[in-house]
Amino acid sequence: MLCITSSSSSPAPLQPPRRSRAPSDRAAPPGIAGGGNVRLSVLSVQRDVLRSEPAKSKFATAATVQENKTMAATEVDVNHLPIYKVDPKLEKFKDHFSYRMKKYLDQKCSIEKNEGCLEDFSKGYLKFGINTNKDETVYREWAPAAQEAQLVGDFNDWNGANHNMEKDKFGVWSIKIDHVKGEPAIPHNSRVKFRFRHGGVWVDRIPAWIRYATVDASKFGAPYDGVHWDPPASERYVFMYPRPPKPDAPRIYEAHVGMSGEKPAVSTYREFADNVLPRIRANNYNTVQLMAVMEHSYYASFGYHVTNFFAVSSRSGTPEDLKYLVDKAHSLGLRVLMDVVHSHASNNVSDGLNGYDVGQNTHESYFHTGDRGYHKLWDSRLFNYANWEVLRFLLSNLRYWMDEFMFDGFRFDGVTSMLYHHHGISVGFTGNYKEYFSVDTDVDAVVYMMLANHLMHKILPEATIVAEDVSGMPVLCRPVDEGGIGFDYRLAMAIPDRWIDYLKNKDDSEWSMGEIAHTLTNRRYTEKCIAYAESHDQSIVGDKTIAFLLMDKEMYTGMSDLQPASPTIDRGIALQKMIHFITMALGGDGYLNFMGNEFGHPEWIDFPREGNNWSYDKCRRQWSLVDTDHLRYKYMNAFDQAMNALDENFSFLSSPKQIVSDMNEKEKVIVFERGDLVFVFNFHPKKTYSGYKVGCDLPGKYRVALDSDAFVFGGHGRVGHDVDHFTSPEGVPGVPETNFNNRPNSFRVLSPPRTCVAYYRVDEEAELLEGKAETVGASSPEIINLDATLATSGGKKYDSTEDAPSGKKGRKLGHESSNKSTK
Repeated sequence: MLCITSSSSSPAPLQPPRRSRAPSDRAAPPGIAGGGNVRLSVLSVQRDVLRSEPAKSKFATAATVQENKTMAATEVDVNHLPIYKVDPKLEKFKDHFSYRMKKYLDQKCSIEKNEGCLEDFSKGYLKFGINTNKDETVYREWAPAAQEAQLVGDFNDWNGANHNMEKDKFGVWSIKIDHVKGEPAIPHNSRVKFRFRHGGVWVDRIPAWIRYATVDASKFGAPYDGVHWDPPASERYVFMYPRPPKPDAPRIYEAHVGMSGEKPAVSTYREFADNVLPRIRANNYNTVQLMAVMEHSYYASFGYHVTNFFAVSSRSGTPEDLKYLVDKAHSLGLRVLMDVVHSHASNNVSDGLNGYDVGQNTHESYFHTGDRGYHKLWDSRLFNYANWEVLRFLLSNLRYWMDEFMFDGFRFDGVTSMLYHHHGISVGFTGNYKEYFSVDTDVDAVVYMMLANHLMHKILPEATIVAEDVSGMPVLCRPVDEGGIGFDYRLAMAIPDRWIDYLKNKDDSEWSMGEIAHTLTNRRYTEKCIAYAESHDQSIVGDKTIAFLLMDKEMYTGMSDLQPASPTIDRGIALQKMIHFITMALGGDGYLNFMGNEFGHPEWIDFPREGNNWSYDKCRRQWSLVDTDHLRYKYMNAFDQAMNALDENFSFLSSPKQIVSDMNEKEKVIVFERGDLVFVFNFHPKKTYSGYKVGCDLPGKYRVALDSDAFVFGGHGRVGHDVDHFTSPEGVPGVPETNFNNRPNSFRVLSPPRTCVAYYRVDEEAELLEGKAETVGASSPEIINLDATLATSGGKKYDSTEDAPSGKKGRKLGHESSNKSTK
């Protein structure tokens, strides 16, 4: 979530954008213990949290209960929510959960009673705004405070005298305009505005439900114009590809279309589709997350100060262009999430939703009145989620992007601000449940999110919905029918803070293995997280990416592969790979990377603003750096490709098995198991460990699956890939305390400094069958040699597994050094 200050309607703020995390003091959410002196951390064990007294109930008056058998049955369910079995500590706050669950059910039942069903209610975009029927154009707008209203635009030379609108008892204005000679009276791609009178003053506003808005770029600070978007059938984009199936674990590539080009200019949806999507697919991501899709008048807000919620950002093209992008992604097997901002709205008046607030009471406005209606840090307006028409607007907004553009889900921005009346400002969350379930909780916002998640999963069961929440609210990611809020994942936002703190403030020798492991595993085991080492937040001006923190100015002088790497570059590339890999492997149930960070893009993002003379120079991505063969950026990119392919083959991200067996502070080593893989991370800057003993679960033979020290990843090739590591039993079977690091088996490895290696257990029976097949000249297509996950050693590398020789998908290519001592 980006924090910026925008003026009302035009001139941009003078200061550069800043990343905004509402709480300045962040603690990890209640979850799993790890780190410290404990040598074993298992995700299926929940840590104790501070005990607290039941909240003094401000919720004593329950919501109205419908007088019918269905609601009577529901009342029983409300008092016995499944979340209490998931986390018994939540029962202390049963008053709170009963209140909010009843309020959710009452709101849902009221919608069903008055609108037919929630699905119909969410089709508001087919009723409100401008819609063309067979013989007429119909325009509807909710503006209860308006005293008169007209529709004006190019179609009537901006004279609304003949296009006065009528108001119903709910404050909805409407007008029907007959077609002219069989054609719509309001032409496609023509400018329109809603003109209304309040207090004797006539004002023009962009229709709240407008689907396209443009600005005269030649005029500084010019307000946007609403554009009626209704192309003829011959110009409409028709989707050709179905949505890809939902992956077991999302590997998300966070991207900003406008700044995705090499040139210092705004890139387009079609350029992104044709030039960037293939890169994302080649690096084995399965999901793209698009930022700044909804129209925002201030470019440097990163899309977080939305002015027109149903309009595609016109800087990068038209709605049809965006549809082309989404369809192209689907053709490549990539799902597409949209960064949706329902936590607040731009403060702009003439080109934003804020312009509909002309001093009316909160029940007749999109926003709360008084201080409650403003976010003092973001300088933006806050929605009144209890308002019927606000619910229609926001729920329909989600439905619109899913139905019309085929988005596969959303990343909800600023969820912490929505969850609490204090918006997380100057609040540090310690994990005490009182902080989450009290009078500070904005139940109206919680109910809206419950309705939204229920709706999205009903119309698209395979939707992926991610919450940006820094507080760690329990049950945020549990299903609505269990008593949760219904998100699929939350962003693990404490992780990048840990890495930034280490890189800025601590020498390598001060890094704590227990602290790293604790940060990565400290999450609620019943709720899924998306882990990331850095996102767009760490890439904006004033901050530094991990690669930039590690290598700084030497990224401009020392990245040539034609000369030996300096100690700074060697350390930087090694730690860049290790930090991203351990974050991915240990930090969550999905992974996210921001555009360019996969290859260590050397510069931050700086959007055009007055402070940089409105320059686009750093509002781009220099793909040429990774494409230039003699530059070392290619090594970090290749390792990113390999990490994702490793999960593609072994599905470790979606595995519930996660065990940290060794956090050796002296040797700076972390060993853990995730799924069927064993990971060994050596953070020591100098020490090589020959024959380092590694605990594991299953006995057998282990081989290298991925090695950061391989030549193809810019390493030194010190780990042998042709080595079989055979296990030895440890202790008394079935008595964990007699085992090695509480693991029943072990094997020994070579672990060079600043390296990470993943090992897989060989399926010897399958290997034997494959060997027999090869001896008779025919390899069974069902048998894939998993020693062959990627090009984990030197020699030729493939851009994707599809490029591998027929019958040998993903086979390891060649060997580097032979390390017989680790047998």
